[in-house]
Amino acid sequence: MSVRTALLMSAALFLGGCEVSSQIGKECTLVRKATPEEKAQTDHDTMPILEKEVAPRQDFISFGAVECEDLICVRDKDFPRATNEDGTINQNAPALGYCSKECVEGSKACEVKDTSGVQADLPARMSCRALLLDQDTLDALRSADEAFYRRTFGENNSPFFCAGAPVSAAGN
Repeated sequence: MSVRTALLMSAALFLGGCEVSSQIGKECTLVRKATPEEKAQTDHDTMPILEKEVAPRQDFISFGAVECEDLICVRDKDFPRATNEDGTINQNAPALGYCSKECVEGSKACEVKDTSGVQADLPARMSCRALLLDQDTLDALRSADEAFYRRTFGENNSPFFCAGAPVSAAGN
């Protein structure tokens, strides 16, 4: 057997044993860019977003979540909020969501492959859908002021992300 064949067989065996994992749907903390003062105090580029900073019943997307492989954390309008023992919203708790990624509309890329640590109803609701502005608006903002666009949306160029469809739209 040639050295080349042996290397190819070794690579095939090695890769065949690897399981492709995904963090889609795993819990994460929504973050925002730290102010210069916060960065000086904490030496962190991002800060957690608090429950009081997230409007109820709205989709929210956060870029820079280190718990997620694609650094994208999403909270759809039906994701549960942090609550106190009496059932009221814990306004000062970090706002949570789940790991997401950019996707192509109509694709099957948003499947939750590992459901451990994932909200029970999320896998059935997950789809590729627009969370930000529509594509034309994103393009117009980018061409009007590239620097503002990059500060606001980072390197993102698409409105489509893996996110839970609203419960009413998912048929639940």
